[in-house]
Amino acid sequence: MEVNKIYNENCLQTLKRFDDNSIDIVITSPPYNMNLRIRNGSYCSRQIVKEFSTKYEGFDDNLPIDEFYELHSNIIRELLRVSNVIFYNIQIVTGSKRAFFKIIGEFSEQLKDIVIWDKGVGQPAMSPGVLNRQSELILVFEKENAISRKFSKFKFDRGTLGDIWNISRGRKIDKSHGAVFPEKLVSTILENFSDEGDIVYDPFMGSGTTAVVSQKMNRKWLGSELSPNYCELIQKRIDEVQGGLF
Repeated sequence: MEVNKIYNENCLQTLKRFDDNSIDIVITSPPYNMNLRIRNGSYCSRQIVKEFSTKYEGFDDNLPIDEFYELHSNIIRELLRVSNVIFYNIQIVTGSKRAFFKIIGEFSEQLKDIVIWDKGVGQPAMSPGVLNRQSELILVFEKENAISRKFSKFKFDRGTLGDIWNISRGRKIDKSHGAVFPEKLVSTILENFSDEGDIVYDPFMGSGTTAVVSQKMNRKWLGSELSPNYCELIQKRIDEVQGGLF
């Protein structure tokens, strides 16, 4: 397995090549399925609502809810095969909530904890009667001993790390990617749950924040990303880190 590499492919293709227990920690933020909407009480599959942002260039972000559930269920299962601990950042929106509620139940025996990411400001809801969404959830899975609240690897002192993380939204890196993972969120996870030299994997690399922060913090990294343009952007950001330009 070659480290510090971006795989321009579906993450399930990448994961098939990983040996069991070959990754130290997974940190990721998958697409929200933001553009799957509801009309007259039913999902509107394949409807694209342009006023809603998407996380990925050229990606409709509107899978039918059953396909969205199946995709993430398969990915989480594979991630648990290759890594003991997974930080899986999600947002509860119309196009994801039934799938993720079902996933929480399906993987309840591997769900270690849930961290609330408080972004400080809730974006105004697009419809009346809908709560503003100020938070996202980080589902923390652990393959071994998830029944206990104590992490198998941790760096924080007793009583110093809470389950609500007040971290502002990430700054926009590219005009086509409007929901950037903040570096502070990734660094908080790495500081508290990993060691230098550990291998970090992000199955939805996007603009590459997980790779960039891992590089800065002397971790090895691997990532999967469908968009060739984003792969180029990630490599550019990594080159800047290596050249001391960040």
